[in-house]
Formats: sequence, structure tokens, C-alpha cells
Amino acid sequence: MKSKPHSVTQLADCTCANLRKAARIVTQAYDVALQPSGLKSTQFILLANLVEQGDMPLTQLAEALVMDRTTLTRNLKPLLRKGLVRIEPEEDLRVRKVSLTADGLRSVEEARPLWEEIQARIGERLGDDRWSGLIDDLGATVEAFQES
Repeated sequence: MKSKPHSVTQLADCTCANLRKAARIVTQAYDVALQPSGLKSTQFILLANLVEQGDMPLTQLAEALVMDRTTLTRNLKPLLRKGLVRIEPEEDLRVRKVSLTADGLRSVEEARPLWEEIQARIGERLGDDRWSGLIDDLGATVEAFQES
């Protein structure tokens, strides 16, 4: 028996489309919540990653964020202009290290309560069990595809 081509209604079950929709709406919620800090959600995540993990080579930071280097470099430019991060060569001049500045740390600390508030709101809307499951499932998804 010949299989039928997928219809548009079956595409409603598309993992990629649904993840992208969810990512867009959640990103919008975080961007609105973080607006008073002057940071976008992507910038906060990048800076918070440096707070948690410390200075690191550009390539390692890109890997930690599951982002290609070109995109990371583009996302770092406004943070460099604001003086929130610096990029310096390491001993091996081919390797560039990304560091958080004092202003960058202050910026994360000021934005953290806004981030905590939107985190709590999302948790309330989804319910603790569903939210916890979502975080676990997203982590498992990342791990599954990093291995391939």
C-alpha cells in the first residue's frame, strides 16, 4: 500500500514548527519582562552563562549555548559596545576569550529579579509538574541531538 503525502494538518504535529512557535512566544515574554533592564532575553542568557561558567573561549561559549560562532559573534557585538563583555586573545592567539566586565555583572544582577519574575510566571501558567517536565524534556532533546 502506497503511503499518502503528509497533509498540512499533519504538519501541525511537526516538532520543529511547534518548538519554534513555543520558543518565539516564550522569548517574547522574556523580552517584555526584561525590557526595564535594557537587555534582551538572548543577551541575558549569554551574560548569565558567563556568570555561571566564567570566562571562556568563544568556541566553548558557542558550544555551551548550542549556537554557531557567527551567530554568537553577532550577538556579542551590542554587549561589547555597551561594555558588558570583552573579547581578548589567549596565549594561543588563535583563541579568543569572552569575559564578563564589572558592568556586565552589574547588568545581570539588576536584570535577575525581572528574570526570576517571568520564570515564576511561566511556572505558574504551566504548573510545577508540567514546567519541570518541559525543562527535562528540552534538556533531553538537546542531548539527543548533540550526540548525533
